[in-house]
Amino acid sequence: MEAGANVPLGATADADGVNFALFSSVAERVELCLFDRDGKETGRYELPRKTADVWHGYLPGCRPGQRYGYRIHGPYEPEQGLRCNPAKLLLDPYARLLDGEFVWNEAVFDYRCDHSDHSDDSRAPDSGPLSINELDSAAFVPKSVVCAKRMHPPEPGRRTPWTETVFYEANVRGYTMRHPAVEEDARGTFAGMRNGEVLAYLKALGVTSLELLPVQAFIDERHLVDLGLRNYWGYNTIGFFSPMPRYARGDAIAEFIDMVSAVHDAGLELIMDVAYNHTGESDRFGPTLSFRGIDNAAYYRCEAGEPGRYVNDTGTGNTLNVDHSRTRQLVIDSLRYWARDMGVDGFRFDLATVLGRHAGGFSNRHPLLQAIGEDPELAQVKLIAEPWDIGPGGYRLGGFPPRWAEWNDRFRDAARRFWRGDENMSGELAGRLHGSAELFDSQGRPPFSSVNLITAHDGFTLSDVVSYERRHNEANGENNRDGHSHNYSCNHGVEGATDDPEILKKRRKHRLNLLATLFFSQGTPLLLAGDELGNSQAGNNNAYAQDNETGWIDWSGLSTDPAFTERVRELIRLRRELPLLRQQSYVHGRTDNGCGIVDLRWLHPNGSTMRREDWDGPQVFGVAFSETRADGETSTVAVLLNGSDDDVRFHLPVLQHGRAWRSAFGTDDDARQTGRGQFELPASSLVLALDSCWTRAELAADSR
Repeated sequence: MEAGANVPLGATADADGVNFALFSSVAERVELCLFDRDGKETGRYELPRKTADVWHGYLPGCRPGQRYGYRIHGPYEPEQGLRCNPAKLLLDPYARLLDGEFVWNEAVFDYRCDHSDHSDDSRAPDSGPLSINELDSAAFVPKSVVCAKRMHPPEPGRRTPWTETVFYEANVRGYTMRHPAVEEDARGTFAGMRNGEVLAYLKALGVTSLELLPVQAFIDERHLVDLGLRNYWGYNTIGFFSPMPRYARGDAIAEFIDMVSAVHDAGLELIMDVAYNHTGESDRFGPTLSFRGIDNAAYYRCEAGEPGRYVNDTGTGNTLNVDHSRTRQLVIDSLRYWARDMGVDGFRFDLATVLGRHAGGFSNRHPLLQAIGEDPELAQVKLIAEPWDIGPGGYRLGGFPPRWAEWNDRFRDAARRFWRGDENMSGELAGRLHGSAELFDSQGRPPFSSVNLITAHDGFTLSDVVSYERRHNEANGENNRDGHSHNYSCNHGVEGATDDPEILKKRRKHRLNLLATLFFSQGTPLLLAGDELGNSQAGNNNAYAQDNETGWIDWSGLSTDPAFTERVRELIRLRRELPLLRQQSYVHGRTDNGCGIVDLRWLHPNGSTMRREDWDGPQVFGVAFSETRADGETSTVAVLLNGSDDDVRFHLPVLQHGRAWRSAFGTDDDARQTGRGQFELPASSLVLALDSCWTRAELAADSR
């Protein structure tokens, strides 16, 4: 090998060979191992130079497609956080592509102990030092692959303004495995997701941004494999640059790019869910696949005074050490790669609080959060945080920097509790309808910073929210102890499936109430794939291991109740056509929004403005937004909510210029307008009322 260069990190091919560069501050020497397509080792070279803790070398004649891995020679002192073991073949953290399956075998552990289950600290031995395991792991781990630079990345898609954005969360496998239009060999793959009928359906539904659960390379946890299950969601990453090989039929990079191009051609954005908070190497008793064997203490946060133990703020066994400059560089370089070379339009960050953690706690001024927000190559992408982890002070809703939007679980809980009939929820739900101003407005952040959701991959589907009072996760093999125990759900008298027409009618209206609340609230809505067609997981609210018909979407709902899907389309269309439902800034009373005067009123059913004491009464209220433009024209919308068990008559304020109110959407077929500005709302129902100035044809039809 020649000396090569220490930048960029990873394997970089040119016309004459490949430069290899790997960071490790603890290695004493680094071996590059080459493999053929059958996994047989064909060569081994020492990286000849070390510059600024980066080992590097240039191999003339090496070509794209070459399989490789690293062996790190250095100190093995697990109690001191040093885990160098040259018997373990290690993935390049910067590998663009992985080849081969990961196989659970004793050889993938860098240590030996006297029992076979090393899946977490609670079941592993903890009596004295671990001894080194010299079994060679090469036969049981994927290989990194040298990739040529793609000369033609996807064309940029349309950058959807935040105020127009509607997220749609889906799983590549689950969305396509049972889709009738996807050919058999494309099901569960990027190719299936780019299917023309799949994308046409999304476009017709009205969503703007397809948000995919993790597609970076991950592995299946050992306990799942032992149970005959496998990881379905993908939050167990081992390759932050590589597409998941399981989702491809051939070239995973090319197929991912083709999918992105098709999504863009359909006028949609592609958002990636990413987990830069932990890796699939699990706790200190997990497998050694990459980061642990390269530079354990640089990549993982270790306990103060006990460097052999990991901080576990993620609940998965390890936590990335984003205080280390090289780990921050890894995250930034990965994000740039997916945005620049792979065409991704935004990122949803799993357990994003980790990205802002110092040893002393979270800071929204953490260098990594600042670097992501200020990086010019990421300036146009959407940034969405899951604003919590399980560590100390880990719940940080409303605490992220200005460029970030955040998943809002308080919206989810308030909407669910209000519509299932919990007492004294009107005030809480009103705050969520208003865009959770108390969380974001004080920092000068706009309403769309709140990503509102009723359901997501983690928890019940919408159909199950109204059909189950308890989780039913027995299939996960954890004695139904996993998953959320507080779901704020109800079953309307029967747990699970029923053919009782009255119960089915109540459940259907309940679902529609929740979705109408979602799309008529200020903020950015997120719809879980399948909720628009009644998809169920049979009460499993933690389907992370259900890569089967429990987790896959059942598309039969399109034929059994097509009218419900059409009503969801109508909700999304109304939101798109009524800018008053998606304000760019918070409205507090009369507010100048730059184009006119916007007014907000909280309505009592008798037509007066809600007083403080009214919020403690029955679960009945309304909110009206009106805008008076510079030319004097005024438009008004009102959302009327009756969460009580009684029918309620609403008296809406008199409109100017003799205009009349009319109903644009109702969740109960018996809701009706009984007079000028008067609406009769049956128990547990919602109505969207419009000023008659809304005369466009698409708003004129009865949505039923």
